[in-house]
Parts: sequence; C-alpha cells; structure tokens
Amino acid sequence: MTSHMMPGRGVSNEDAIRLDPAARRAVRKRTFRLLRSMLRPVIWPSLGTLLLVVLAQVLGALGPALTGWGIDRGFPAMAAGDPAPLLWIAGFFVVSSAVSALCVYLNETITAKISQAVLLRLRRRTYAHVQRLSLQFHETYTSGRVISRLTSDLEAMRQFLDSGLSQIASALVSMVAMSVLVVALDWRTGLILLVAMVPMVAMTLWFRSASEVQYRAQRVSSARLVGRFMETVTGMRAVSAFRNQPRARRSYLGSADEYRVENLKVVRIFGIYMPGVMLLSNLTVAAVLLFGGFNVLSGTLAVGTLLSLVLYTQRIFGPVMELSNFYNTLQSAAAALEKVSGLLEEEPDVADPERPRSPGGVPGARGRIEFDDVAFGYGADVDRPALHPLSLDIPPGQKVALVGRTGAGKSTIAKLLARFYDVGTGAIRLDGVDLRELTDADLRREVTMITQEAFLFSGTVAENIALGRPEASRAEVEEAARRLGADEFIRSLPEGYETDLQKRGGRVSSGQRQLISFARAFLADPSVLILDEATASLDLPSERRVQRGLEELLRGRTALVIAHRLSTVLDADRVLVIDEGRVVEDGSPAELIAAGGRFAQLHRTWEESQG
Repeated sequence: MTSHMMPGRGVSNEDAIRLDPAARRAVRKRTFRLLRSMLRPVIWPSLGTLLLVVLAQVLGALGPALTGWGIDRGFPAMAAGDPAPLLWIAGFFVVSSAVSALCVYLNETITAKISQAVLLRLRRRTYAHVQRLSLQFHETYTSGRVISRLTSDLEAMRQFLDSGLSQIASALVSMVAMSVLVVALDWRTGLILLVAMVPMVAMTLWFRSASEVQYRAQRVSSARLVGRFMETVTGMRAVSAFRNQPRARRSYLGSADEYRVENLKVVRIFGIYMPGVMLLSNLTVAAVLLFGGFNVLSGTLAVGTLLSLVLYTQRIFGPVMELSNFYNTLQSAAAALEKVSGLLEEEPDVADPERPRSPGGVPGARGRIEFDDVAFGYGADVDRPALHPLSLDIPPGQKVALVGRTGAGKSTIAKLLARFYDVGTGAIRLDGVDLRELTDADLRREVTMITQEAFLFSGTVAENIALGRPEASRAEVEEAARRLGADEFIRSLPEGYETDLQKRGGRVSSGQRQLISFARAFLADPSVLILDEATASLDLPSERRVQRGLEELLRGRTALVIAHRLSTVLDADRVLVIDEGRVVEDGSPAELIAAGGRFAQLHRTWEESQG
C-alpha cells in the first residue's frame, strides 16, 4: 500500500514540518519541480512581462534625477533666456512617465492572463489526479484537506501569480536602478545607503526566518479549520440526530480560535518588521539631508542634486517594504504549492496496466468470475488479514449471495471484485482476464457496484440516469427507467425527467433514489453487478416496490448480493457464508438449510421473527 508519510512523496504540509532536513529538502525539490512544470509552458510570455517591468521601473527611476537636472540646469538656463533645456527635460519626464504607465498596464494585463492559464491547467491536473487516486487514498486523506487543496491553496497561488513575480522583479529592478543613479549623482551618498543596508539586511533575514515558519503554521491551521467545517456539514444529520451541536460548535470554534492565534502571530512579526524599516528609512533620509546640506553649503553639491538624492533615499526603501509586505503572499503561496505538490505526488494503489488486455478472454462467456487463491489485508495490518486464501468459480449469470456478520469480509470481497483495492496474493479473473490487466474504463464498463447510499448528484433525473452511459439517447434513458419501474414516479415529479434533484437527491424518497440508481446501472449494462446492502436503508414496503426493479436489473447478469435481510437472499442461486475472511459454507439456499449449519440457523431465526 502507498505510504502517506514517505519523504518527498505524498507528504502533507502538516507532516513535512516535523520531517528531518533530508526529507525537507526532498519536499522542496518536489515543490520546485511542480513550479517548473507550471511555468514552463508560459516561459516566453513571462519573460516578456519581465522586460516590461524593467522598462517601466528604469523609466520611473529617472524622475528624481530629471527633477534635479531641471532645478540645476533648466531654470538657470531659462533665467538666462534659453527655455529649451527645461522644455526638453519636462518633455522627457512626461514621455517617460507615459511609457512607464503603459508598460505597467500591459504587464498587469498579460500577467493576469498567464496566471489564469497556469491555474486552469493546475486545477484540471489536480482534479483529474484526485479522481485517479484509489479508494485507499480517499479513506485516509480527509475530504476537507482535498477541498483545501483545490480552493484556498490554489487561491493563495493565484494571488502570487497575479502580482508576485512582477512585484518582485519590479522591486529589485527599481532598487538597482535607483542605487546606480544615486552613486552616479554622488558616491558619498551611496556609501550612506550602503551602511544603512546592513541593518536592513539583518532585519529582512530575521523576518524571512520567522515568517516562513509562521505562515506555514497558518496554512496548517487553515486546512484544519476547513476540514473541521466540512466534517460538521457533511455529518449534519448525525450531529442533529444525536443533539451534538454544542460539541461540534466547540470543536469548530476551537479550530477557528487556533487559526485566529496563528494569524495574530503573523501580524505581530509583520508589525515588528514594518515599523523597523520605516524608522531606518527616516533615519537614512535625515542623514542624507544633513550630510548633503553641509556639502551644498561648502559648494561641492548642487541643490537640485541634493533634492534628487533625498527623493531617491525615500524611494529606495519603498521597494524593500514592498518586498516585505509581499512576503506573506509569497510564503502563503509557497506553503500552498508544497501541499498541492504533495497531493500530486500521491500514486494510486490501483494503477492501470502497462499492457492492458480487453475483457472477454473466454469465448461465449460474459460475466464469469474466478477467485484464484486470493488473500488480502488492509494497510499494514498483515497479522489480521481481512480475507484468507479464497478460491471461487462463479459461472456467468449466477446470482451469489454473501451473508455473515458485520466485519466478516463480505464487503472486502465486493471491493476486490470492483478493484477498489488490488489483491494481496492470488488473482481475480473476469472472463479469463486478470482484473489487473484491464484498464479502469473497461473494468467499470463490465463491473458496477450499487451501495445502500444510492448517491445522486445535483442535476436532473435524466442526467443522473445517463451517468451509467453518458452517450445514451433520451429514449434509452427513459426506457431504462421504464424497465426498472421508475418511469411512473419520475413522470409524476414537477418537471418529470427534467426535475432538478438538488443536493444528493433530496427531492425524492430513499426507494425512489434506489430505483434511479438501478436505472443508471441498467443503462450501463455491466456483465457483473455488485449489490452492497442496496436495500438495507429501505423499509419493507419500499423494499417490495424496489424488488421488481431489482429482478429486472439482475436478469441475465452475474451478481454478488450482500444483504443482512434473508428475504433478499433466498432467491439466490448460491449462498456463501463468510466468517473471519473465510467461506465456511457454500451452496444453494435449500442445500444450506437442509445441512443445518450457520445459514440454517440464520434462516430459523428469520422465520421466527416473521411469525
């Protein structure tokens, strides 16, 4: 089975925090690999946006220098009767500002298109991957965490892609351009800025270290909050039935308070860093103004140049603050990307074969099932196998009932036949072909499982039935419903087959939901049908109404029927009594009753309950 704690593969962000350094490096490598795959298709448009950023920032950085030149050269020339220098400087200032603004507009527009394209591909990839993963994954990886990956984590990445790369490039180019211009205007001021950068770098390194840990913890608490909310909402019936609202509320509010505390820690770190940067910026401006003022008085520095230097000193700390202000988005996106990459690294326990075979390996037979010395255990619990070595031969068209106490292994046999899991040892063959040699599409076409939940999706009745065979015509959908006895009640609905079933089929009864699910399976036309307690949730009158549709559905198909109600077992061709992962009785209902074994005892108990 797939391990969900293997370093560098399938490691959740919560688990990764506690990993050793080597495992953390593996997680980072995995994350950067995903980032490269995301950006590779858009590398050239992205480089184009970076060129726009460079041009916009270089032109924008000329503003203070042009202001100083206008004061030192333009106005004196105009006073001497020559307005041309000032006009040229003013004209260049206007043109450069306009071109810079145009570059910013184009950059934001193109960047938005790139980020949406990248996220659409990632969203498709993530959703398709989640669908491809095996049942083992979905039973261990909570639905809240999956939803968090597909919603809040992708949203954090969107915020970064929309403005992050451009903002980082803009800040860096702006800092470099202004630093070069400061040194060009007065190298002594450049030294002052260099000295000021020492504490700035120290503060930034502290901020990076502290915020990286805290932002990751914030994302963890966010995922827990979403998971807690989803657990409560999806289990609302149980919560209401057991009057568990106060406990659920306390649990949710506990997670919400944890998220609040983690956010406050982030704000506290940010609150220390930002005022520190502002204080350092103001002290540096004061130093430049004081030092430059003495130089102006001594005649070694022009007034316009001093103004340019002060403006540059004020502005040069702006990009640093922008980078710091953006660091929360960067950290949030990095943590989100790490978790999404972990999800994408999960491998299905049940994989498609490298060299698939087509079903129907035995001529003239459709639906023959063979269990060849099959054994199985869940996860690492090898000391308690769920199924001991089992060999069965079920001919086409035979209806086999599986009976036994809860936990005996009945559902395990059904899940193995549906290939929700792969066998531990041995082989299961359908029409002579090992299930592991069939593609998932071929297997789902040949084997269909119906459970007691009879899950219906939001949408119309016709759309839910057509899930069995999406390419089916409307006439075929209605014929399937008619054959299964669902047509009459469907036409009595407000809009007939076009009635929207709303959330999980809330507009129809349990029996009607089951009939719709039967019609869906009938339309799919599988060779093997698995009924896992398909009528367990129905009362006896509803079960009798559904029974006719069930008989039509089973006609001519191989069927495995799991049921606790003996009334649904007695018409089976064959009964397998399962106990602790072993078949302890095998025969027709009449033969087993006559043998006086466990099935006979179950039959006597059932008859007594009827009398």
